[in-house]
This record gives sequence, structure tokens and C-alpha cells, in this order.
Amino acid sequence: MKGLRQAVPEITGVLVASTDGLSLASDVPEAEAARVAAMAATALGLGKRIASTTALGGLEEVVVRGREGYLVVYAAGDKGVLAVTAPMGANLGLIHLEARQAAARIAQVLA
Repeated sequence: MKGLRQAVPEITGVLVASTDGLSLASDVPEAEAARVAAMAATALGLGKRIASTTALGGLEEVVVRGREGYLVVYAAGDKGVLAVTAPMGANLGLIHLEARQAAARIAQVLA
């Protein structure tokens, strides 16, 4: 998580969760970690189902864009979820580049 935040200073939060919604590690406020972990796992599951049903292939990420910023959820193998928050105007391409690599590393650790 620290490496991801250093690579993209615009990131405002990083959370790693299990696919069943349990927070494993985060730098978001502790009171929010459980809720964000559950929502990220749910978003990942729904995204996988949508991708499968619409023949889009394997899910890469789910992007939620609000007026104030982004929540991007990445699959981290079969057991993990990586969620990243960033403000509007953040370099989403750089976030994707760095977070996809982080998700691959997380997948290896959780395997």
C-alpha cells in the first residue's frame, strides 16, 4: 500500500480486502474500513457477473466516479480485492497502471 501511495501521491485511500468483504489492510479511517471492504467486495462480485453476462471477458476493474472523485476496485486474484480512492482530476491512467501491478502482487501473497 505504501508503494502505491508513493507512486501516485494523489491517491487518498487504499484498502485490501478478501472477496468475502473482510478488511485485511487499509489506510482509510478504521471506522470506514469494514464498510469499504464489504462494498468493494460486492462491487467486484457484481462487476464479475456483469462482465461474464455481457461477454466482456475477465473483469479487470470496476470504476465508480462521483462528483468528488473515484473509487476503483481491482481483482487481486481469486481471494483478494484492492480498492483505491482518488479525487476528481487524479491521473486515472497512472492509478490503473500502478494499482494493477499492486493487485498482481497482492494476488501472489494471498494465493
